Amino acid sequence: MRIGIAQLNPTVGDLAGNTARLIAAYRELVAARAELVVTPELAVCGYPPRDLLFRRRFVADTEAATAAIAAVVGDVPLLLGTITANPADTGRRCFNAAAFCLHGRVQHVARKCLLPTYDVFDEDRYFEPADAPLIITHAGRRIGVTICEDIWTNPALGERRLHRIDPVALLAAQGVDLMVNLSASPWHHGKGALREQLVIDAARQLRAPVIYCNAVGGNDELVFDGRSVVASYDGTITAGLAAFTEECRVVAVPTSPSAPPAKPDLAPTFRQPDLADIHAALMLGLRDYAGKSGFKRALVALSGGIDSALVAELAVAAFGAENVIGVSLPSAISSEHSKDDARGLAANLGIRFETIAIADSVAATERALGPIFAGRAADVTEENLQARTRGVIMMALSNKFGALLLTTGNKSEVAVGYCTLYGDMCGGLAVISDLYKTQVYDLCRWINRDSEIIPRNTLEKPPSAELRPGQTDQDSLPPYDVLDTLLTGYIEAGHARAELVAQGFDPATVNDICRKVDLNEYKRKQSAPGLKITPLAFGVGRRIPIVQKYVG
Repeated sequence: MRIGIAQLNPTVGDLAGNTARLIAAYRELVAARAELVVTPELAVCGYPPRDLLFRRRFVADTEAATAAIAAVVGDVPLLLGTITANPADTGRRCFNAAAFCLHGRVQHVARKCLLPTYDVFDEDRYFEPADAPLIITHAGRRIGVTICEDIWTNPALGERRLHRIDPVALLAAQGVDLMVNLSASPWHHGKGALREQLVIDAARQLRAPVIYCNAVGGNDELVFDGRSVVASYDGTITAGLAAFTEECRVVAVPTSPSAPPAKPDLAPTFRQPDLADIHAALMLGLRDYAGKSGFKRALVALSGGIDSALVAELAVAAFGAENVIGVSLPSAISSEHSKDDARGLAANLGIRFETIAIADSVAATERALGPIFAGRAADVTEENLQARTRGVIMMALSNKFGALLLTTGNKSEVAVGYCTLYGDMCGGLAVISDLYKTQVYDLCRWINRDSEIIPRNTLEKPPSAELRPGQTDQDSLPPYDVLDTLLTGYIEAGHARAELVAQGFDPATVNDICRKVDLNEYKRKQSAPGLKITPLAFGVGRRIPIVQKYVG
């Protein structure tokens, strides 16, 4: 059977734009002789729609868009990710659904059984669950339909079982000729192999081919990597679509276990090095956040350090060099090498470069505050004036030029509060806020694999915020390889302080760093949204109270 996989990049709420793209993809795949076309989860309205689902007309408007798409469907069926209203007087107002469209109308509706509520997911807030997956009979074949989370029940996940039913097991008990999974599964580092294994295991359990169609693109902090995949009866991967890009492809799926095995047809990026994945994810997330919001230009404050260098390189990849402005904002204590490194980076990237000195502005602010601060020793207050002056200037440039200001803080800094509210935290998107400092270095070395883009001095000099002459990050933080390992254990693995000490970390360091993480929750709540690339990012997937007293 020839399955047309429409791995698309929908925009949340853009019903007209998504409808046009879905119709175009359907026609393209039918022209390529597909016998069934499938789309990602919620392709009509985009994922995740969140509280748009509470808007009075949103569900009805999505149903109308679904009907408009169904109207163009001819003899080749389309399995379409969408929303349908719940006709009952009880329960949530709608279902996360898959509409089976044929001969100009919706013939069947499959509904999602399992609604995730962990990490970034809150589907139980919006959708009513189905009791069982639907089996659709078409052209003499029994097609089992599942939606995303419905296949995430494998004991190999190694977690507490979250759901009371197993849709794949229910389909296996009834027997199907193939199963389709419509998905909008956000990417994070290491997730691709896990998803692939779930598809393999489902095919083996069903003794039937599995077609997994995943969304691609960036929506707010989430990045979807595509990587739609097909597994044969025995779980062999026979097709894999591109990572981090749209692709429409017709895949031949054997209709009998005795059919000769197909040669795997894997896109070059279906499996690629980890750092290539991270770079592609950040670039796509940035490009879509800006493009879907209407921004065509980016603005980056270039300190001469490695974080702003990486953000600038990503901005060039996403916007093009002609649409990126780099700004150096030296203070009275900025080193010459920092200014030189910023200028060298801009030259390597081919971007517009401006210098705005802030020494006079900082001095004027200090003079204005002098009478009120009289008798008090200088401290972090004065140090923060540099960052806050830069924030004011960069936001003014953002307003004047209509450019998206990108913040440059990494996850290590954001975790311990090594950033200034209303200063270097000013901006519309925190591009690398889920990338640890050690990963920043690794990614920059990967970027330089063929030629020097990030200046060598930027990579080799001790990292510093230049808060005072001779200052380095390690004056107040442990080495980043130690810090990042500790933060990963505390934030992502949820280890208690005693467990971290038992792993060999210095007790005083553990208490200091964990205290910093807890105290700076208020900063993170006021930060720009960031792009999620780890299993647990700062954002909607981590909901820690600002005011709390637990010490674990």
